Amino acid sequence: MSDTQTPDPADTAFSASPGEQLRQERETQGLSITEVAGALNLRPAVIRGLEEDSYEEVPVAAYRRGYLRAYANLLGIDDQPVLAAYRARSGGDEAERKVSPVQVTRPPTRLGTWLFRLVTLLVIAGLIGLTLMWWQSRGGNEPPGVGDSSPVAVDGLDGTTSTISEPEAPEVEAPGASLPPLPEEGEGEDMGLVEDPAAMADEPAEVDTDTAVALADTEPEGVDEAAGEDTAAAEATDDEATVEEEATAADPRQLELTFNEQSWTEIFDANNERILVGLQEPGTTASVEGEPPFRLTVGNATGVELIWAGDSVDLGARAGANNVARFTLGD
Repeated sequence: MSDTQTPDPADTAFSASPGEQLRQERETQGLSITEVAGALNLRPAVIRGLEEDSYEEVPVAAYRRGYLRAYANLLGIDDQPVLAAYRARSGGDEAERKVSPVQVTRPPTRLGTWLFRLVTLLVIAGLIGLTLMWWQSRGGNEPPGVGDSSPVAVDGLDGTTSTISEPEAPEVEAPGASLPPLPEEGEGEDMGLVEDPAAMADEPAEVDTDTAVALADTEPEGVDEAAGEDTAAAEATDDEATVEEEATAADPRQLELTFNEQSWTEIFDANNERILVGLQEPGTTASVEGEPPFRLTVGNATGVELIWAGDSVDLGARAGANNVARFTLGD
């Protein structure tokens, strides 16, 4: 009779690590790590760490035991051998990571804000009251007015008090007080200063005939020359403005757009530079400049007016079925 002893399954389970027990049972049932993680609402990395007896993903010992128990229950096996193997491997010394408390700073409540404002108002009112008390202690309820000419008491640095009076305003003489008296009646005639007004009105003024003719011939010429110069300057300005408008209107590098309706517009020039893009609102205009030819995409084309090189471009004729005009201008 042989003395060979059959190993106890309980001893075999106890000798295996908790992770090996769980992994063997999972593989026996044909489950994957992802399926177990989804059933336990855990990350696959946590399940893999439990099976490899690596608990870096679960630093708290209480959570490790809970996850091992939940894993064993999910597989339908007894959780006591798994926990016993875990305690045997840990040796009862489970170093748990300390979790530092989280400091939460709460914003001040509405009541605290009102209290702060109330305290601020009280401090300001106290300062104003102290200022008024100091002013009254100086011996005056009101500051001296502008027209007040009473003496003012001033305290010196040595503690003495002196009185200052405002100087009196100088007297101003009335107008005409220092003028000489008017001459008596008849004195002007004796001095030859007064003439008869009637005589002066009847006496014709003597004017040099040659001087009058020269003035009559000279003044109109000066006026006509000045008027001619002004007219020529105005005509030159109008001509320059007309030339500039014609040059601007005929410039093939410029595009003038008027948006009567809302339109999404995008324009590229010959350098592939986007010179206009965006949703244009009705009632707006746009003037862009670039190197022709231009590549245009104009939405809602029938509601947009385009002028290029002084000519109007019919966008409706270039629009497709969706009223979007895509074309090249200035080939």
